Amino acid sequence: MHVSIHDVSPAWADEVQLALSYCEEVGVRPALLVVPNFHARWPLGEHPEYAAKLRAMQARGHEIYLHGFFHKAGLSESAPGEDGKPAGLRRAFAQRVQSGGEAEMSDVSRAEATVRLDDGERVLRDAGLAIDGYVAPAWSMPSWLLPMLRERGYRFFEDHTHVYGASDRRASLVLNYASRTRSKLISSVAFCRLARPARRFFPTRVAIHPADMKHAVLRHEVRSLLAWARGDFVERGIDLLSR
Repeated sequence: MHVSIHDVSPAWADEVQLALSYCEEVGVRPALLVVPNFHARWPLGEHPEYAAKLRAMQARGHEIYLHGFFHKAGLSESAPGEDGKPAGLRRAFAQRVQSGGEAEMSDVSRAEATVRLDDGERVLRDAGLAIDGYVAPAWSMPSWLLPMLRERGYRFFEDHTHVYGASDRRASLVLNYASRTRSKLISSVAFCRLARPARRFFPTRVAIHPADMKHAVLRHEVRSLLAWARGDFVERGIDLLSR
């Protein structure tokens, strides 16, 4: 079982800290999925104290993953279908079903993806952070992004159904909550409860989002899920490939 906290940014500082406290209760160090400039409003480089906090956590054993650049769609300059940019039903599914308009890497061309990867890596390096992996916002990415990540030397990345290494992949269950609507909240709670036994058959990920911390029911569910998984944690994402 691997635990991660998504959308790590000064924008969500309090919520991320609360999620970290829940992880500490069960003795797990979650991976931190850092967004370099959340929604184009929270550039990490303008928050040196938060960057220092992230460096300290990485020194204590937390992995740092690059998590997109803006974590928001609608900031692309290319047209749908241009240079590999998803279009039609693929784009609609990514933005309306998989996310609430936050599937960033399913809204860019190959050229734009290259720029955002370059810029994201630079921001994290400038903050003094080593990059341990990559996770696209909403786990949504076009097929051409996988070889691009491998060419750049990433040893671990993931989507909604698989975890990937430098040359292999493995099916993986992910347990996470959604809170954009009441129906999504209820259905995600039901799924996470019903899907727990599947951990016997698949390497499993627990993904905590800062927005979860805004809802009492999800705070309870996150703590319950972590307590249920106590004693079965791995601290590196890549360890899931050998589970």
